[in-house]
Formats: sequence, C-alpha cells, structure tokens
Amino acid sequence: MQREVGSLPLAPALRAKLVAAGFQTAQELLETGPCGLSKELGISKEEALEALQVVRQDCHGDAARTAGGSGTTRKCTALELLEEEQAQGFIITFCSALDNILGGGVQLTKITEICGAPGVGKTQLCMQLAVDVQIPECFGGVAGEAVFIDTEGSFMVDRVVDIATACVQHCQLIAEAHQEEDHLKALETFSLESILSHIYYFRCRDYIELLAQVYLLPDFLSEHSKVRLVVVDGIAFPFRHDFEDLSLRTRLLNGLAQQLIIIANDHKSAVVLTNQMTTRIGQNQSTLVPALGESWGHAATVRLIFHWDNSQRMVLQNWTAMQIPSYNDLQRGKKRAVFTPNAELTYGG
Repeated sequence: MQREVGSLPLAPALRAKLVAAGFQTAQELLETGPCGLSKELGISKEEALEALQVVRQDCHGDAARTAGGSGTTRKCTALELLEEEQAQGFIITFCSALDNILGGGVQLTKITEICGAPGVGKTQLCMQLAVDVQIPECFGGVAGEAVFIDTEGSFMVDRVVDIATACVQHCQLIAEAHQEEDHLKALETFSLESILSHIYYFRCRDYIELLAQVYLLPDFLSEHSKVRLVVVDGIAFPFRHDFEDLSLRTRLLNGLAQQLIIIANDHKSAVVLTNQMTTRIGQNQSTLVPALGESWGHAATVRLIFHWDNSQRMVLQNWTAMQIPSYNDLQRGKKRAVFTPNAELTYGG
C-alpha cells in the first residue's frame, strides 16, 4: 500500500489537505484511522471514514490486479466455479434441522444474515457457531477459529462455556462409540480452554468503531489464518440511531457490505450477521421486515428469519438475498424448520 496520496481517487480538495498535513502514502492514511484523520484534517469522522473506505478498496483493487499479472482479470469456466464452490466446507451445527435447511451447514465464503425479533435466539446461534467452527475435521468440522464483533453487548461468555462444554462432550461420545485413532488424537487438543482461546472478541459501541474494525479486519485475519468465521452480532443497531443523512448511511452500508464480501472470499471464511426486524407500514396493513431497507437485503447470500411459533421454541426460514419476505410470507411456510437453541438438545440430536 505504498501508493502516493496524490494518485488516490479522492476529491482534489481532500487530497490537498492530506498533502498539506504531511501524508505521503495510502498506508500512512490507513494506519492513522478515522479518528486520527478527522483531527489531522479538521473534517468530520464520517468524512474521514468514507475517505478511508475509498482508499482501502482502491488499494485492494491494485493488489488484485498485481496478483493477476499485467492487469488482466481472472478467467475460468462455470464448471471451475462450481467445483470451487462445492469444495468449500460448511460449519456444521449438529442440529439436523438447521444443517438440512442450509444444505449442510453455514457455508464458507458466503454471507449469512440471521433476522428476527429480540430474544428469538440470533445471538445464541452466533455463539454456537463460534464454537462449532472449531470442531476438528475428523468429526466433520473445519477446525477453524472465530472472530466475534459485538455491537449490542449481547455476548455472554458463561453461555459460550455451556455450549463449548456440551460440544466437547458430544465429540467425546462419538470418539468412544467409534474408537478411531484420529478421533482420540483430535480430542487431546479440543478442550474448553482451547475453544475459548480461539474466539476473538471485539466490542464496537457505534458505527464508526464497527466500520473501522471491519476495515482493519483483513490485517488481523492475515495474522490469524485459521479464522473461518466472522460474526457481526447486531449489524443494524449502530446504524439506526443518530443518522440525519440517510444517503451517507446508505453509502457506508454499501461499503461495509462490499468489505464483508471481500473478507469472505479472500479469507475463505463464513460471515454471519444478525439483523433486527422493523415494521413496514402499508396502505391496508403493516408487516415485519428485516431492518436497514431493501438495498441492504442484497448484501447477504442467505437470509434466515427466525420467529416465534405457538408450540415450538422457534421456526426458521431460508431466503436468498434477493427476497425480502414479510411476516405473512413466513406464515405461508416456505422452507420451515424447527430449531431449538439449547446446548444439550442441539448436540444431542
């Protein structure tokens, strides 16, 4: 990232301020961060953050072109793309209903969005996935690590301990039943302490911290190459308050979505987001829909919507990113599956 500041695709006035402040390369800008850049240039944090997004995306494009050689784009056939996608693993949950509806589990290199009302089990599932991603390969897992970005303060380490303990016990039962050498060897390092030490937790209290963390994440993932899951628990929460400029919010969300896609593809990781529900007022009725609007609905590859059912803990729906279902659509029962977010039940069934 040694590109000169004067060649960056920024407004001329902003480039002039950067040069006057002594910035010479893109790397220096990225190391300064949004807060530092705001103070140095006398601009708002939002403007600084938007400028850093442009710089990082531009530098990433340069790196991709350099890797491809002579500025050419990568060429491949549809069959090669299919084979690559089929070769990517899944994060299994040991909940058959959930794994079946997802086609085997949460797929790596894809963005999965989990939507639902408060208390329906979104954070619970994210904590479970942070444990499940570490399941050894001989048990059907990917033997990875997890990054957990928390915007709402909902992460409960005591609950993670319960889930991790149940997961280890479940794998021990499998090993005892099969008595295979690779199972027994894997359990030597697959323990509660190991699981907890490979969940990297970040607390972001506003959208500036969230965006900064996501844009700095590639550097962290380069140093922690075993990470196969990135969770953003509460993608909507930081963007639903203190925003007068909705066009700015849309631009920031679009940039965030693009960065998450890059992370998923470049680092062969699953990206899992949780989203809140909001009420859409129509002419004759109101409907519950995922927050952040229709444009955000195109960000995720898979959208899961959780809702309460009378006799069951919850019911989950599977939708593609192009579909924005209403609550009435949910009641019609498209791809329904019962999911119980409970450590003992999940790993026992």
